[in-house]
Amino acid sequence: MSEIDMRSPSAVIGALERGAEANLDASCRHGSIDRIEAPGRLVATGDLHDNPAHYRRVLDLAGLIEGSEHAPSHVTLHELIHSDRLMGQMDFSYRVLVRVAQLKSEHPEQVHTLLANHELAQVLGSGIVKDGVLVVQAFNEGVEYVFGEEAPRVQDAIGRFIRSMPIALRCHTPAGDLLCSHSLPGPAMMQRFDPSILDRDLTEDDYAPRRGSAHLMVWGRGYDAELLEDLVERWGVNAFILGHEHVDSGVMLVEPNAIVLNSDHARGVCLPIDLARPGSVREMVGRVVPLGVG
Repeated sequence: MSEIDMRSPSAVIGALERGAEANLDASCRHGSIDRIEAPGRLVATGDLHDNPAHYRRVLDLAGLIEGSEHAPSHVTLHELIHSDRLMGQMDFSYRVLVRVAQLKSEHPEQVHTLLANHELAQVLGSGIVKDGVLVVQAFNEGVEYVFGEEAPRVQDAIGRFIRSMPIALRCHTPAGDLLCSHSLPGPAMMQRFDPSILDRDLTEDDYAPRRGSAHLMVWGRGYDAELLEDLVERWGVNAFILGHEHVDSGVMLVEPNAIVLNSDHARGVCLPIDLARPGSVREMVGRVVPLGVG
């Protein structure tokens, strides 16, 4: 992966623009989602929150970094920004967005940059507080510190890259389809949620706070067996691989068919999946790989 001058507005904007173009133009993109099928291998992740060591480990396992012993495979990346490692109360996690945009442009059919609530909140200017920090403000201050009067142009490019992200990755396997997304709408949201979002392009209304279907999907919590079974029937999928929730152990099974991953903290994990033989959700839970080891 080529190096980017993270202090150069033109280099950063160029990488973000190429990433946005790759998100929208890759042959795996269909409407609002990416689609892939067996055979092949997927490395699924949960929230990363600008953990550079875990990000590098994920790329190694996916065979997308120089010197990796693994064959190149598919990888999901989401909840990239808003690090807990601030400098002068500023967040410089714009850099991981730029790196992922560059990675997507270099591997457009293998890298799947899923829309997540923190990225959407950054675009919308939402007031998220994480560990007492106004994370959107801290991110903006980091961009303004680095780029000065060029910051608005950089912010515009960040927005275009985020808005180009698919809402999910659908994996066609012999054992049934898997759906990887940041989250799912909670039960209380379903009356406002448009399940057809997977089959069409996203619109500006989909991003609207508390009513747009993309917003409801990336912010959802508290889904239960009844909701999961309803979405299985609506979407024709067998299992879900999600993030968004904090899981101390790094992985959690939500019965009957959802796996929640965390990839950002000390016990964070990723999940390699052989798409030709994915196994049951319980079998997949047993195959997670710790990111803090090796």
